[in-house]
Amino acid sequence: MWRRGAGPGRVVFASDGRPTKGGPGEPMSAGRDQDDEARLADASAWIVRLQDPQASDAEAFDAWLSASEANGLAYDRALAVWDEFGAAGPEVLAGLAAAADRIRERGFGWRRGLIAAGGLAAAAAVALAVLPQVAAPPTEQVFATAHGERRTVKLADGSTIDMNAGSRLTVALGRGERRVAMSDGEAVFDVAADARRPFLIAAGDRTVRVVGTQFDVRRRGDELSVTVARGVVEVRPAEGASGAAFRLHPGQRLDHLQGAPDGRVSAAEPQEVFGWRAGRLVYRDQPLSQVVEDLNLQFDRPIRLEDRVLGQTRISGVLVLDNEAAIIRRLALMVPITAVPTDSGVLLKRDGASKR
Repeated sequence: MWRRGAGPGRVVFASDGRPTKGGPGEPMSAGRDQDDEARLADASAWIVRLQDPQASDAEAFDAWLSASEANGLAYDRALAVWDEFGAAGPEVLAGLAAAADRIRERGFGWRRGLIAAGGLAAAAAVALAVLPQVAAPPTEQVFATAHGERRTVKLADGSTIDMNAGSRLTVALGRGERRVAMSDGEAVFDVAADARRPFLIAAGDRTVRVVGTQFDVRRRGDELSVTVARGVVEVRPAEGASGAAFRLHPGQRLDHLQGAPDGRVSAAEPQEVFGWRAGRLVYRDQPLSQVVEDLNLQFDRPIRLEDRVLGQTRISGVLVLDNEAAIIRRLALMVPITAVPTDSGVLLKRDGASKR
């Protein structure tokens, strides 16, 4: 009998390849929640089913995934097992072989058998059943943009990323998922639909998850915003973080502050949010401090504010990103400010009339 680990939760395989739970004398299903096992079995079944290039039930999968947050968590758990066993050594894979053979023979109508085998063992067997060989970890690619630079990245899966200035992304396209880490910046993601491989974006203490959609993610410091143009986007706490999960639909925007338990959902005009791709910054009742932050990513000569109070001034309008001097002149028409050239850049001050 092959055993993995030495404590609770280990998976044990008898000599005939049948998966059990725990060690000798430990009942396989002791203390396990049947609902969780059923969901994990369903998730394992979906992993196998969606490996078929001819699979045509992506809508059914999306409906199952959207039915409850528990389904999404089960699917993530099954994918994690997939990844773990995909990187396992020959000894581990040999112990799974018999269970995988039985799963292959049963086809897709074996949900009850998976539950009886135990969810973790079943998911592990699924991983072996659909991985003909141990897969190498996906290669990470790093993409970055400098001040004033915008860049379009086309990924191997057919997805497109439009990156705003001052952005940095790390991309890894794996067999079970597509993952992006956003350390800082803003990007519009046009994700190619692939129900077999969800698209995940790690941004601080939140994870953005989609299957196929178009949306904007902005992460600047501790502030995160997600705006959806097409499809459905799920934003949930990252591993170890707390808070609620949100499902965003077209025309919705989520604003979240790092460390806060929740976020604020509001209506948004995606094409206005996406305007930077065409060299336009569109603002609706936004603080001047955000405008200055955005402009400082576009131009080399820094703009500073006289004080924080001035930065709280609200602004609405459109700024065309042609040259810095022209933009500052337009800005002075929107709010009562005066631009003062300095050795290090430009200082924005309240004009004389506004101080009286």
